[in-house]
Amino acid sequence: MTHDLIDFYLKSHPITLGVLVILSLYFITLNWVFIYRFLFLNSWLERENRSLESMLMGASSVSEQSYLSHFLKSSSNINKEILDLGMLAATKEATKGLSILSVFSSTTPFIGLFGTVVSILDTFSHIGQTSGSMSIISSGVSDALVATAAGIFVAIFAYTFHQILKRKSFEVIGFLQMQSDAILARKSNI
Repeated sequence: MTHDLIDFYLKSHPITLGVLVILSLYFITLNWVFIYRFLFLNSWLERENRSLESMLMGASSVSEQSYLSHFLKSSSNINKEILDLGMLAATKEATKGLSILSVFSSTTPFIGLFGTVVSILDTFSHIGQTSGSMSIISSGVSDALVATAAGIFVAIFAYTFHQILKRKSFEVIGFLQMQSDAILARKSNI
């Protein structure tokens, strides 16, 4: 195994190795972003769920832990504009990190493909300098495709994590919207 890795390292073009390093950094970053945001959104979702449940059980307003409570405290007059401002701020907060995952999911296949193309060009250059046989071509192309596979691998995780966090954000905003609607409905009944 280690012999194969050393052999791969020695045969690979420096740009291909650089591409693999970049993809590794992308993978580490996207996992960190996902774990951090997933835990944050789950915690936030639980708080908003508890606040909504307490309102449905008869509480007069949102709980102290609800995101909307900060906006309700800032104004003596509760109105739709204040709640809309809270919703916009919550949407901005809930969707943090989604853009980086989106960029990673769309660019990593191309980064991997770039590494593959450079490595294939390098393989064909070596074939021209020697009496190239089919084993040299197949070995070079095989090593070159590692970069494409790595790019697709990272893209799959980035896209999946993006979709999971997008759904969690949607759920948080949904709970906030229900609380906002309940506050406005109670105000109009008074």
